[in-house]
Amino acid sequence: MRVVVDLTRCQGYGQCVFLAPDVFTMHGQEALMYDTDPDDAQREHVLRAAAACPVQALHVDRMATQHRTVEPELRHPTSDVDGEFKRNGHIVIVGASLAGGRAAGVLRRDGFKGKVTLIGDEKHQPYDRPPLSKQVLTGWVDAEHTMLPHLREIEVEWLAGTPATALDIGAKQVTLADGRQIGFDKVLIATGARARPWPKEAEAALDGVYVLRTLDEADRMRRRLAAGVNRVLIIGAGFTGSEVASVCRGLGLEVTVVEAGPAPLVGALGKVIGDIAAGMQRDAGVDLRCGVTVTELVGDEQGRLTGARLSDGGTVEADMAVVALGAVRNVEWLEGSGLAAGPWGVATDAGCRAVDINGLVTDDIFVAGDVARFPHPVYHYQFMSLEHWGNAVAQAEIAAHNMLSDQAHRWPHLSLPVFWSNQFDTNIKSVGVTSIADEVVIAQGSVEERRFVAVYGYKGRITAAVTFDQAMWLDFYRDLIERAAPFPPDYRMVGRPDEMRPVPAEVPQRMAPAAGATVVVTGHDPAERRVSLVRQQP
Repeated sequence: MRVVVDLTRCQGYGQCVFLAPDVFTMHGQEALMYDTDPDDAQREHVLRAAAACPVQALHVDRMATQHRTVEPELRHPTSDVDGEFKRNGHIVIVGASLAGGRAAGVLRRDGFKGKVTLIGDEKHQPYDRPPLSKQVLTGWVDAEHTMLPHLREIEVEWLAGTPATALDIGAKQVTLADGRQIGFDKVLIATGARARPWPKEAEAALDGVYVLRTLDEADRMRRRLAAGVNRVLIIGAGFTGSEVASVCRGLGLEVTVVEAGPAPLVGALGKVIGDIAAGMQRDAGVDLRCGVTVTELVGDEQGRLTGARLSDGGTVEADMAVVALGAVRNVEWLEGSGLAAGPWGVATDAGCRAVDINGLVTDDIFVAGDVARFPHPVYHYQFMSLEHWGNAVAQAEIAAHNMLSDQAHRWPHLSLPVFWSNQFDTNIKSVGVTSIADEVVIAQGSVEERRFVAVYGYKGRITAAVTFDQAMWLDFYRDLIERAAPFPPDYRMVGRPDEMRPVPAEVPQRMAPAAGATVVVTGHDPAERRVSLVRQQP
């Protein structure tokens, strides 16, 4: 039995914990944890829990879609060419990820009868990444038990452990590492991202240094933790680093977190909320050091990690280090393809169609998930890349629908970003984009109790909301964002303070989209003018 909870929808009511306590548990007020592959003896309890979930966030063996057509299959009129493609066409999906697997299911649901080829560089079927830094590291769930429930049983050509190395747009071919060339009529790029490694190769190779992104990486970390660790050093206090710190403290380990910024989570939520997260970590016994970087990882003569040297002159003893410095988008295989692909990801339009290097939209190449960079109308059409579970699901469904639709029936990807994190027995959830905000206000609840809603605004308009153990309010604020409601919010709500005082959000300036790459424009006549990508050397 495969179970997954769509935590973008979960509001912490806890009915599942009451009805199936051997499968679901709540840490703190709303931090839900669950067994992703419970014994079949629990099936009746789990099914009751799924039926009782007020927001229908619990899926057993099958996953529901976020975007639904009126009919099970697309019913709008199609041309003879479109009809032939749906019957006999060939769609290649590069990336056997959450996005890739979801897209394959939607293609079949919407009536595609042709051939679907799913290419993955890992040997595993699509699996759920959020449990890796939570349930898997604690040893509660085996890494191989995080496989995602299928949308439906789908017929695909499955090419596992065979990474793609090139894309030829003109010839409509994907080249694999083993030299094979796979032709396509349409292709979906869903290659995602990988963990950013420690930049010094010799130090990264020390026994005891880890990154966390994939199922295999999580399994190796779990085995190391189970074998016995004295002190853990975590480099970076973003969401992954903070979640790993929470797990390690829960296991009773000594933990040092080194963060270059002024507070944990500051890159995503700003310093105001980051300071609250810093208090959570220190109250849990984490040795948190902000405004400091690791300058060197140190090992013994046997190549085992012993500690680190810091930029402030200090040192840390550790026999395990987790490098949590963000992600690198998997675009190297697209070099020379002619697509606008670089450190920022692969540029797309709002309908998930890839943009080429000249800024022109392609017809048969689509992109979804962490690797996509797309314009969002709600945020002034700024291009953004989102490493969120919910975005990968929603974007994959839009891409699959649009691959089967003509121009008049395509959908735009307008879902607001939603993400969550369970750490230190607290459920943190967010809707919208915090990074463009200039102010933030505590609109409900208590910071002292760490149960509150923080609302972000930009030039008098609500742009995002973050909840600490107050997830039930997230849909309300999602609606306010979509309606361009004024900031600060002026509603009589439970827990509203007597006086709301917006303060600067202190969100750090984001990396310029073109950092690490630029373009050169050549030619004079419109028919000749072209762009070439110039990559800056690190």
